[in-house]
Amino acid sequence: MTDTNQTKTATTPTPEQVVGKDGAGAAPKTQAGAGAELTVQDLNVIKQIMDVASQRGAFKANEMAMVGATYNKLEAFLKIVEQSQKDANKTPEGDKPAEAK
Repeated sequence: MTDTNQTKTATTPTPEQVVGKDGAGAAPKTQAGAGAELTVQDLNVIKQIMDVASQRGAFKANEMAMVGATYNKLEAFLKIVEQSQKDANKTPEGDKPAEAK
């Protein structure tokens, strides 16, 4: 018998995938065996957990750089998602209702 190492490549989800919608605004199709869901709120909670854990000294000094870098990436990603959600909720100028005179 031969052992072969198979590695899976992780990809960064798009903001649409994170908020649970595809480009058309419809809910994504469920993949077979996909039982876990991760929402933007979950990511915010993870960010808060990382912050509290670092304040309480849960990480060793040599781990802080990696934790900090991950925290910064997560924070930047959440800002992008928040901004895209704000932009999606804005009404375009041409769609404003006419004012009554």
